[in-house]
Amino acid sequence: MNDLLPTATNNITGTAALISTTVLGLLALKYNDRAIFTERRKDIPNLPKSVPLFGVLFDQIENKERNLDWFNDNINKLDTMTMFGSALGMPPMIMTIDPRNVNHILKDNFSNYVKGGNLVKAGRELFGHGIFVANGEQWRYQRKAASIIFNAANFRDNFSRVFIQEVNIMSKHVLDKKAASGEAIDFQDIIYKFTLESFVDIGFGKNLNILTSEEKVPFSTSFDYCQQVAFERIIDPFTDLRDSIKSIFRPSELTHKEHVKVIDEFAYSLVDERSKQLKQGHEYNDLLSRFMNALNEEGQPLNKSELRDTVLNFIIAGRDTTAQTLSWSLYYLLMHPRVEEKLVAEVEEYVTEEIENDPAKFYETIKKMVYAHAVFYETLRLEPVVPSNAKMALEDDILPDGTHVRKNDLVLWNPYSMGRSMKIWGLDAQDFRPERWITKEGDLKRESAAKWPAFHHGPRVCLGQNLATLEGLMALTLLLKRYKFTMAPNQEVKYSIALTHPLKDGINVYVEKRYH
Repeated sequence: MNDLLPTATNNITGTAALISTTVLGLLALKYNDRAIFTERRKDIPNLPKSVPLFGVLFDQIENKERNLDWFNDNINKLDTMTMFGSALGMPPMIMTIDPRNVNHILKDNFSNYVKGGNLVKAGRELFGHGIFVANGEQWRYQRKAASIIFNAANFRDNFSRVFIQEVNIMSKHVLDKKAASGEAIDFQDIIYKFTLESFVDIGFGKNLNILTSEEKVPFSTSFDYCQQVAFERIIDPFTDLRDSIKSIFRPSELTHKEHVKVIDEFAYSLVDERSKQLKQGHEYNDLLSRFMNALNEEGQPLNKSELRDTVLNFIIAGRDTTAQTLSWSLYYLLMHPRVEEKLVAEVEEYVTEEIENDPAKFYETIKKMVYAHAVFYETLRLEPVVPSNAKMALEDDILPDGTHVRKNDLVLWNPYSMGRSMKIWGLDAQDFRPERWITKEGDLKRESAAKWPAFHHGPRVCLGQNLATLEGLMALTLLLKRYKFTMAPNQEVKYSIALTHPLKDGINVYVEKRYH
């Protein structure tokens, strides 16, 4: 009898294997061009290289480092403005660059599209329940609490003063020294320090004094790492597994959890310091104090965790947007000497020594500098700070181009690809040409946010877009007035994948004083 057991076990195992293989085979036949359990969409072009059961998962992972160009390549190959894709472990994806669809998703039918699914889950450790990933009342109270500081008086008297002050510190302690030594400097790294120092001062009333140090900022290193991980999680389900394996083979490197701890310690230190100051009777009217006095969606004061989320969500908005746009702006200026020369001429015309040292006058002067704005906007057209974004559909819908959206579909729009589309911007779409932002009369031209969603669109339009523009233009004009920058040789400037749009290895430049 015992001799029969192995045979019976083998028969059962063989039968189970046969059944499993048959079921998989049948499923592969049914889902032969898409991810398992995803219905075929016949009314919309489908992504190529979609394999049975897994969809475009492997193609997506293979092209992870060039994800933005992968999207752009596919939209051009299919000669469409909207396409469909499915990947194992992800909701069905409708991907569009059609401004009509973007307007519909972000504005006209705003209530039907929310932050959700993999997007929220991937960034939960970093952003918690902050404004970047919040929906409904949770998003609404945060936006209301923050909006009060973005007024003209603050821009003219407070923000402008801080920006000029920090540029002066950067000049004295960093750029003047590099000009004297002839050493190259990573412009993106120093600009990250500038925007972090400026925003933490404006938003949280704290001086970090990081511009006087050449050391990397631990918080910034960890913040950038966690952003990259959050983006990778969205397109690559093996991200966390690789992080676990890395801790075994490279124990000296921080794990994702350790990076999160660095970020938490920084955010909580700001909250704890302010709590002590308020108990001592000090009064503040900045962003952090606004949230400490605000009530959450349940009508309760914010706890430490919610305040931590507030700090980190506004730091990504206040640090990354301007730093990355300034870095890309310098890159494009150095690649286009004609544009740089024209911008420098405008700077020399408008930014006198008297204006440099008068925040209120500088604020008013910046508003008159048409070409500087055009350069800034053109950079954002080609290198948007949030180059890809998505929302989840709560109910079935039909987009303006006729595409049917089903409940729980992930609807993506891609500002990076939109900025390069000839169907949207004409035959010179891929050229860096600031003049497209200037009318025949010489005035600044603004495109619709649906066509140019650099600062989002609709009810969630970026609260700090004027702050980012003011900071960027003040820094850019002051730096170009004082210094001539030259690209260091032997470097490839390209983007790094993240939730935002940083330069992968920064941009190394030589610095020379314009006037001795």
